[in-house]
Amino acid sequence: MIIQRGFKTELELNNRQRTLYRKHAGCARFAYNWGLRRKIETYKLTGKAPNAMELHRELNQLKLGEFSWMYEVSKCAPQESLRNLDKAFEHFYRRLKNGQKPGFPKFKSKKQGLGSFRLTGKIRVFEHFIQLPRLGRIKLKEQGYLPSKSNRVHILSATISEKAGRWFVSLQVREEISVPKNVGPIVGVDLGINRLATISDGSVIENPKALKRYGRKLKRFQRYLARKQKGSRNWEKAKRRLQRLHVQVTNIRRDVLHKTTTMLAKTKSIIVIEELNMSGMLKNHRLARSLADVAFFTFRSQLEYKTKWYGSQLIIAPRFYPSSRCCSKCGNIKEKFSLSTRIFRCEKCGLLIDRGMNASYNLETVTTSSMETENAWSETGGNSLLAVPVDETGTEQRIIQFS
Repeated sequence: MIIQRGFKTELELNNRQRTLYRKHAGCARFAYNWGLRRKIETYKLTGKAPNAMELHRELNQLKLGEFSWMYEVSKCAPQESLRNLDKAFEHFYRRLKNGQKPGFPKFKSKKQGLGSFRLTGKIRVFEHFIQLPRLGRIKLKEQGYLPSKSNRVHILSATISEKAGRWFVSLQVREEISVPKNVGPIVGVDLGINRLATISDGSVIENPKALKRYGRKLKRFQRYLARKQKGSRNWEKAKRRLQRLHVQVTNIRRDVLHKTTTMLAKTKSIIVIEELNMSGMLKNHRLARSLADVAFFTFRSQLEYKTKWYGSQLIIAPRFYPSSRCCSKCGNIKEKFSLSTRIFRCEKCGLLIDRGMNASYNLETVTTSSMETENAWSETGGNSLLAVPVDETGTEQRIIQFS
């Protein structure tokens, strides 16, 4: 099986290299904003916008005079930036086609960070270094992690990015993998705020709540930044300290998500999760901050591609499947079950169980015994469950639907 994946690690740069990388990032940002301005002007006049190749030819003419400073950086930086702009306009056209009224893509600002730039061409990976076109050899902080070019791995591009003063390189590779036969158990996974995931095999993954844990420290650092004179050296120090804390919060969340999804995809043959209405849930101002900190969408997207790598299957139960309101023992469904109630008590059979564990049992039942689930539902509403296969790259992904 051939897949595309990324490998990201930190670089160890000297002052000369940092200056050169800042120039590349600034050139990529300038080319994007220049191309976006040209696209908007042309679209308003003609209803069509020039593509990346047309903009690149126009930019090459300007480099002979007005933009001669762009010769200091690799030609890939502005060229790949214009290709990214093409993708942004593809989303714009798609929304127009669907009857929506989207705004144009937004301009990039240095206030949001230095940004990134992508390089293509001859890229070589060594144990302690990586060699990039025009930039030469750069020392890696982590040795032996990036894959080198081989018969099974083909390096497509390298993206250099900056975050909180630290520079990273991300390699996009095309890799040939052998998908193993997964013989693990079938589980249902209930996602939540207090607990990140409750699994029907009895295990529980705790939510790190990184944003809540560092909330007071974030407020203090933001207060320090607000009291400094904007643009001063102390303001820059306070800004960098706040950025580093935000990166730390992001890394804690990302670490737990990757470890959990990898464990599930490797050790479970079929994983059932529930489709959540995140846009509607985020409208609840009391839960929005905690929901954003959990990152349910990232959890699902990681499971989608990792199950293909490790030979497992992902099943998405429908949005209105009453996993929390249905008794996992007798199938009785509560009409109302408030979110604050953490223990499920069945009035019909007397079952007393944790809310999340009960939901995970119900999600597992959807897969392991569709007939039993169908019979349980027939007692209350006569609804049946239908599994619809969605085959993309050899791994079956099923979505449970009501009929």
